[in-house]
Amino acid sequence: MLAAIGLDEKHESAYRALVSVGAADLPDLARRLTLGEYDTELALRRLERHGLAAQSSARPGRWVAAPPGVALGALLTQQRHELEQAELAAALLAEEYRGAAGEPAVHDLVEVVIGTAAVAQRFLQLQLGATEEVCALVTGDPIAVSGMENDAEEQAVGRGVGFRVVVERAVLDMPHGITELTAALGRDEQVRVVAEVPTKLVVADRTLAMVPLTAHTAEPAALVVHASGLLELLCGLFESVWRTALPLRLGTDGVAEDGPEGPDGTDLEVLSLLLAGMTDVSVAKQLDLGLRTVQRRVKRLMELCGVTTRLQLGWHAYERGWVARDGSA
Repeated sequence: MLAAIGLDEKHESAYRALVSVGAADLPDLARRLTLGEYDTELALRRLERHGLAAQSSARPGRWVAAPPGVALGALLTQQRHELEQAELAAALLAEEYRGAAGEPAVHDLVEVVIGTAAVAQRFLQLQLGATEEVCALVTGDPIAVSGMENDAEEQAVGRGVGFRVVVERAVLDMPHGITELTAALGRDEQVRVVAEVPTKLVVADRTLAMVPLTAHTAEPAALVVHASGLLELLCGLFESVWRTALPLRLGTDGVAEDGPEGPDGTDLEVLSLLLAGMTDVSVAKQLDLGLRTVQRRVKRLMELCGVTTRLQLGWHAYERGWVARDGSA
């Protein structure tokens, strides 16, 4: 929790341990932290440089914790000041850029990013810089970035950025596909599934987009597209795929509105994956169920709906609200 002021987990643990006892000798603190005395002393020296600990003048070798309210308050004030200065510098640079750029030249509307590290970094920047919404088309063959799992995505969601993601069916069969999609749905991201997406794509706030280059190059490469007719075309492509994709429902707890005799969370997961185009065998594998268990659950759902075919079951599932469906375009 104190990483923002420059302390890693080890140093934070050392400070917490010292705060809990007020003061301690080096060997005692080393035992509390289950660290060697050398590493413990290094951690204490780091805390000393931050003003969070000091050696006792009365008892050599004894370390005393600085009061958190005073010491941490000072560090946080310094961090706020530095952040304000950085924000001011960013605003001035942005103003200078706008003044110098004027009407951007055609070649400035598209950036070419080459190399795995560079593509991954630009992808993270798009998410970290988003303030409203990130839209993505995700394929089953990631190269530089997975499109599903990174800290930047969680940070963006934590800031209130919305996510709409369309994954192609192959993602469901990937080793960690269901786990990552379940985590995304748990963060209130909207996820839909289609048989195939036309291309990988990320759009941030409808002001920047990123698509891969398909040319035969030694390293992965991508285009970053700024505000232009091409960007509008890419936004339109995403919306078109989004409208035709099926909503995905995973990790639902409890029962549906039909009451205790209605489908439970696992039933709804099975149903959602089947409607996404997965086979009974694939569903059983992804949910760690037996094939017969999946088939029994499907049979029970059909009995609940009073239907005899899976096609009819899909229609009734939407009508009863068992499968997520919304009207957003």
